[in-house]
Amino acid sequence: MFKRFTIVGLCALFFASCASRKEVVYFQDATNFETLVNDNIDSYRFKVDDVVSIHISTLDPEASLPFNLFKGAEEGGFRPEQVDYIVDKEGNIDFPVLGSVKIEGLSPAEVKTLLKDKLADYLKNPIVNIRLKNFTVTVLGAVNKPGTYPVNGEQISILEAIGLAGDLHIKGKRENVLVLRDFNGTKVYNHIDLTSKKALDSPVYYLTQNDVVYVEPNKSLITSSSLDNRTSNAISIASIIITSTVLLLTQRN
Repeated sequence: MFKRFTIVGLCALFFASCASRKEVVYFQDATNFETLVNDNIDSYRFKVDDVVSIHISTLDPEASLPFNLFKGAEEGGFRPEQVDYIVDKEGNIDFPVLGSVKIEGLSPAEVKTLLKDKLADYLKNPIVNIRLKNFTVTVLGAVNKPGTYPVNGEQISILEAIGLAGDLHIKGKRENVLVLRDFNGTKVYNHIDLTSKKALDSPVYYLTQNDVVYVEPNKSLITSSSLDNRTSNAISIASIIITSTVLLLTQRN
């Protein structure tokens, strides 16, 4: 009888492991040497409240100086600190000499072209360097290190963001990951299936600034969490009962 139960138990574990593999493996339908082209690659676009670093330079440093914002003066050989721009509620930045410049909805390349055109009357062959300073993504839910992470560079994929968060928990739902995106106050919800190669062609495979990635826990994790809470409560109640019983017995003696 014991042997029979052992065999049945091992079979159950085997089939359970097969089912769990389908839930946790990424890109299960990808084949060797398969080429996938993502048509949704796009640079980030500036939004209201973005913090933007813009530096203008030319062969003549003195000529470009009025077009850069600095705070503090040079003292003791220290260079003044460059000031960043904040995109206001109308989508503009207040640029030196040029005045108000609307950059909301534009990519860094488009802003470079716009500024070069506006600077053409003042500078010869200006070089425009632009960087988004507050590019962050937030990863929440069934991941090992949930949190908000800064992004260095102009692009980050959802896999890289999940990597920053220590990968998905073994009991996180890979087939239904939610990406919450904000377009000027409008919240857009997108789901992506990381168990399929089609994820690489998703419009949210590449994240934009302030995106929130939420990984839903599967039923097993929810159930185990509930059991842990019930077990903790049961232990607390049992501890109170035992303590009370001991006190009563002590008083009687």
